[in-house]
Amino acid sequence: MARKFSDAVVNAMGNAYETTIGASPTLEFRTGAPPATCATADSGTLLATLTLPADFMGASSGRVVAKAGTWTGVGAAAAGAGTAIGHFRVKQGATCHDQGTVTVTGGGGDMLLDNVSIANGQAITISTFTLTGPAA
Repeated sequence: MARKFSDAVVNAMGNAYETTIGASPTLEFRTGAPPATCATADSGTLLATLTLPADFMGASSGRVVAKAGTWTGVGAAAAGAGTAIGHFRVKQGATCHDQGTVTVTGGGGDMLLDNVSIANGQAITISTFTLTGPAA
């Protein structure tokens, strides 16, 4: 039988995401597949780094926690204009706390963007980012 959690426990898990990572982490976009784990060294070429707001996630409700504030930055595509994003990493200092794939909207990635080709100086805005806890 699968384990089941109350809404209160799942919402506490969601709230712990921001508390554990800490205020104003960075969101990195990189080329290629993500490393095997968050503890594995960075891989791919760094395309952009966004500094997230101090309070970057809202309060968890209904087993979902969503981004808060404005998540925006500018591409610095060292690999050249039009380089495709492959994965993201959320970091506090040098410590990676979250990583996943990036695809265009509808592509099934962990983070969805309307454009995964990043040019030097291009504005990047994350309009939606949510974490959904386990089902009841």
